[in-house]
Amino acid sequence: MPCELILALDAPTLRDVAPLLSRLRGSVRWVKIGLELFTAGGPDCVRQAADLGFEVFLDLKLHDIPNTVARAVTAAGRLPIKMLTLHTAGGREMMRRAAQAQAETAPHLRLLGVTVLTSLGGNDLREIGVEAPPETQVVRLAKLAVECGLGGLVCSPLELAPLRAQLPASVTLVAPGIRPAQAGRADDQTRVMAPAEAARAGADFIVVGRPILLADDAAAAARGIMADLA
Repeated sequence: MPCELILALDAPTLRDVAPLLSRLRGSVRWVKIGLELFTAGGPDCVRQAADLGFEVFLDLKLHDIPNTVARAVTAAGRLPIKMLTLHTAGGREMMRRAAQAQAETAPHLRLLGVTVLTSLGGNDLREIGVEAPPETQVVRLAKLAVECGLGGLVCSPLELAPLRAQLPASVTLVAPGIRPAQAGRADDQTRVMAPAEAARAGADFIVVGRPILLADDAAAAARGIMADLA
């Protein structure tokens, strides 16, 4: 399967990106709704994006006690979404219960484990008591997530190759921290890569937000990235 683009809707409301979504219908297939937009718009913004014809990746990074996360997975699975994130740092039982809830109530839904945020580097990890370098910590958490039944992972593009080498081929890898060369800055991401490089490294999906949303011609920027992937 070729690598696909997911457009991150990093906006306060869906209304802010509605004109762009209208222009991208039929070309971009996936959109990501994260905490900011979901907090402002709630489940309705998910339904609206799905009604426009987009596949929805709901990026809530669930992290709580096992019972709470399992119930949240069940609730989210009732929405028109295809992918949902949770933090692998929540541990084995939390992930196992989440995967069980997904299998029983939302078999269409793909659970993705978030390992180490792309905004964190080695110094950041040491500051919170994790002595392992980011790549080592990512692989450790990724293997645990797969053992617990998660179908995919969100990881820095710099960890794509190690994960592809050590995990089953069926595991979906989603890479944020993607910056086209013309974007010129990494914003708050510290472990980044260009779109075509990430695809060659083994990404099934790449997530791009601000380099598209802040471009002078956002639709052209999205089409350029898709051309790179092709």
